[in-house]
Amino acid sequence: MGGVTAARHGHWIGGESVQGAAEFEAVNPTTGAVWGRFPTGSDAEVDAAVRAAEAAFAHPSWAGLTATRRGRLIMDWAALVAAEGPRLARIETELNGKLLSEMTAQFRVIPDWMTYAAGMADKIEGRVIPVNVPGVLNYTRREPWGVVAVITPWNSPTFLTLQAVAPALAAGNTVVIKPSEVTPAAIIEVARLAGQAGIPPGVVNVVTGMRTTGEALVDHPGVRKIVFTGGVAAGREVAARAGRRLVPATLELGGKSPQIVFADANLEAAEAGLLAGIFAAAGQSCAAGSRAFIEAPVYDRLVARLVERTRAIRLGDPTEAGTQMGPVASRAQLEKDCGMVERALGEGAELLTGGRRAAVPGLPGGFFFEPAILGHVRPESELATAEVFGPVLNVAPFRDAEEAVRLATDTSYGLAAGIWTKDIHRAHRMAERIGAGTVWVNMYRAIGFNSPYGGYRDSGIGRLNGFDGITAFTQVKSVWVDLTDTPQDPFVIKL
Repeated sequence: MGGVTAARHGHWIGGESVQGAAEFEAVNPTTGAVWGRFPTGSDAEVDAAVRAAEAAFAHPSWAGLTATRRGRLIMDWAALVAAEGPRLARIETELNGKLLSEMTAQFRVIPDWMTYAAGMADKIEGRVIPVNVPGVLNYTRREPWGVVAVITPWNSPTFLTLQAVAPALAAGNTVVIKPSEVTPAAIIEVARLAGQAGIPPGVVNVVTGMRTTGEALVDHPGVRKIVFTGGVAAGREVAARAGRRLVPATLELGGKSPQIVFADANLEAAEAGLLAGIFAAAGQSCAAGSRAFIEAPVYDRLVARLVERTRAIRLGDPTEAGTQMGPVASRAQLEKDCGMVERALGEGAELLTGGRRAAVPGLPGGFFFEPAILGHVRPESELATAEVFGPVLNVAPFRDAEEAVRLATDTSYGLAAGIWTKDIHRAHRMAERIGAGTVWVNMYRAIGFNSPYGGYRDSGIGRLNGFDGITAFTQVKSVWVDLTDTPQDPFVIKL
């Protein structure tokens, strides 16, 4: 595989590359070799990034822009990201192991997300409130929070980052991004492009590092809002730290998403949806459909077909066109996948296919895992209740809609769900009863820049995308204006 090997990279602070006092290594999961070295952000380096963002937030070069002009700058940035998309997609594939075709597709649509946010910049409006007080004008303004911390994972690094950063900037905020230590490189490059687009220095900053860097960013008194995408345990910690400072947080967390297949479904389409839901991106998606509940009359037939198709999945170099699944993103994730399957088997689960580290010719150091399907998984087991974030599918039969709902909702998560049926009445009834932020009917793994996305319960707080995703980066101010010349009694409030 190509790409830069073991090059040193810096933070991006105030429009400049800044080296750190310590560094860590990022590894190419396809080969197991070191890809590059990045600074481990210290408290002082995080402070420098936040201070740069604070200064930019107050500077006339950003604060003095009209909303329309802000939007145009974001559009210019989107155009540069689109032009650099092929190069950036390869960088991400080399660091997270996802198919180059998928990362390239993400970079084709990222500008759509950015352009949508840019177009909304001058459509963030207040309201005139008809208060019950004569002679008084009351109106609201939506204003930016200030410095927004954006902490993102490794599975779709640039896409998930800009999904938050573009609307944050459209609303007038400035940002400090802390990307995953697994995939920091493309985010730094994208931040550089912001400067080339004319976005003032300090508006977009990046500090790389490990968990301690993220904690320092969350705890910094200059940060006024937090966006975190990642696991539930880390999300709870972010929420707790934010709560101590009374800072709002948008959390897009994990999932244990069900796919429910009724006997009347188009089984060919359902089969493709089940495979895409769990094995696309090697299962490394928050919305992965990791639990398949299949109505009893078609269970054996559909499971047999899923096993056959899964065994035929081509593992290999994710930059090659014939590869259908690359490696998982890190050695830690590989060990997690293997361990969770082994423990489930020890509890009596049945391994229908896969579930072990895979040997790929020519790539002996790669973190490859055989896509797995398991049956007879105990409902209370770790594999049935905890997010794997890998290519592992649990399958189980159900008798009727009531049992399907019970099985699907027997989880603390609520990010997404899939329903497969030709009965449109049943589809709508099921969609109402499943507690999840997104429900797909006769499809799976689709999102849009103008449709809100987020989770119920342990899957998160708040929404990204759509107008909900723009207003989340604003706070509301109520302005009261007395239009009369009548002095007010200083001891009586106007009601």
